Amino acid sequence: MKEQVIASRGTRRTAAQSKGFVQRPARRDGTPAGSSFSARKLFAYVPVALKVGLSVLILITLIIGYRAAAAAALFQVRTIDVTGTTRTSADEIEGLVRKAVSRTGVWRADLSAISQELSRMPGVRRAVVSRVLPNRLRVRVTERVPVAVVRTAPGHLVWVDDEGVGLGEMKADDQMPAFFIRGWNEEGTEDARKDNAERVQKYLALLREWNAAGLSERVSEVNLLDIRDIRVQLAGNDSQIEVRLAPGQSLMTALEKLDVYKQTPHGSAITYVDVQAGRVIFGFNKGSKLTSDSAAENNRTTGETSPSTKATADEQSRQQTAVKDNRQKNERKPTPLKDQPLRGTTRFR
Repeated sequence: MKEQVIASRGTRRTAAQSKGFVQRPARRDGTPAGSSFSARKLFAYVPVALKVGLSVLILITLIIGYRAAAAAALFQVRTIDVTGTTRTSADEIEGLVRKAVSRTGVWRADLSAISQELSRMPGVRRAVVSRVLPNRLRVRVTERVPVAVVRTAPGHLVWVDDEGVGLGEMKADDQMPAFFIRGWNEEGTEDARKDNAERVQKYLALLREWNAAGLSERVSEVNLLDIRDIRVQLAGNDSQIEVRLAPGQSLMTALEKLDVYKQTPHGSAITYVDVQAGRVIFGFNKGSKLTSDSAAENNRTTGETSPSTKATADEQSRQQTAVKDNRQKNERKPTPLKDQPLRGTTRFR
């Protein structure tokens, strides 16, 4: 019986392996693994200095190309579209923008800086500048809206917006406001601008109130130097009268009392109406003559007392009392001796 020896699979070798040949798996692209060329391996042998120099060269090329492209005639501004202007000159805005981008072109224009420069123009609240490549710019303007006219100290009439910013002098063909503002701070500081903005807000509140009550036509101007002590100069036949309103007091109350007292003989002498809490005080011309009867008539008519009227009545009362006292003194004064005959004596011739 013959014995058969079976060799182990782990020790089995092919004829090719026994001759020193090893078969490796092929690459996915079908080329043998040992026959490929690796650029990565080749680049690894390039010195580091050469790599840095190549990177710098590429960067310089990009910068030069960018500048050449930006300076090219293709990006020079040709059209500037300006929208949103009614009172502001669109030609002036376009001129400022062209001057700002004359060297940079559209591509390199500093849009933020141009917008800030335009926003400093009188009448411009905000300006937004955008690119429209290759050669256009678009400017969208939000204008300041005039809401009031200020009478300055020299007598000029100047339009202002709701923030108290001046928008130029009033023109002859402009629509007249309901009434003017006086008491403006013309210092030009930041504090002055805040104060003036507060004055405009007070003006707008008064305008709404008086328009609703139908009183705006009777007002010529309002002095807001101190918004806690408002002075109203009336218009028309009452243009010589000033109404002084304490905080919380109404112009309606002053005009109602004024209209009643104007019917009295001394109504034409009124110079001011002072409305305080719970009372209305009238002021008169210094040259007007008011008697005690007129003072009493004032009290009966209006239910209030004028300081000028009261002072005049008191002065006249004091004068009348002084005259009466003088008369009484004169009546009690003895007759001088030279005018009286001697009693108990004998006259000799």
